[in-house]
Amino acid sequence: MLADTAPDALVVLCTCPDEATATGIATALLAEKLAACVNCVAGIRSMYRWDGHIRDDTEVLLVIKTSAARYGALEALLRVQHPYEMPEIIALPVVAGAADYLHWIRQATSP
Repeated sequence: MLADTAPDALVVLCTCPDEATATGIATALLAEKLAACVNCVAGIRSMYRWDGHIRDDTEVLLVIKTSAARYGALEALLRVQHPYEMPEIIALPVVAGAADYLHWIRQATSP
């Protein structure tokens, strides 16, 4: 069954420099109930401009499923635990999805 809207569900993207960092952050997010699920996608090639130079790095992408109510605390944890000066933290609203999955996200991230 597809939910028409899911204004309280978010997918948050965050890149990490390596597997160890990604695993540590994912574990902390789950332990604090700030995420219901975190996919760690290794082998991402990121090309970007930083400090006036074009960079080309291999990173690990975190795909974090959470509730909007937990976003503030999630961002705060990312900023504390992330080694980058300015980590990528982008939240995308989930506009539709399987009702039971969206319910699970809300339930798994309830404090």
